[in-house]
Amino acid sequence: MDTEALSRKAAEVAIDIKAENVVIIDLRDKQSYADFLVVASGTSDRHVQSIAETVEMRMKHEGVAIVGAEGARECQWALIDMGGIVVHVFHQFARDVYDLESLWMKAPRTRLNTDGSERKLASHN
Repeated sequence: MDTEALSRKAAEVAIDIKAENVVIIDLRDKQSYADFLVVASGTSDRHVQSIAETVEMRMKHEGVAIVGAEGARECQWALIDMGGIVVHVFHQFARDVYDLESLWMKAPRTRLNTDGSERKLASHN
């Protein structure tokens, strides 16, 4: 599976466990540390932890190597690094504070809805 398909899979796993505001940011033409960022929100500390743990477990089950995972115990912000994909799961408060999406305003992005549909979001050039 290529990194685009893997980012979609990670986002779908997050949605399966009721993550909110799931966005995939395409960084392939922007930098070299990852092709895609997946950003999602949980509704509580425990929800953030559950989303992160489930994404990590299911992606491992798909044969994806996990390079690193950080923050699940703190529960405000968890990160799962899969090489070409980095998944960030935030409590909404932390997401608002760190505002990672604003760092990549010019990058193409897609919002995944809970029903599995998607919507391309405008990048700001």
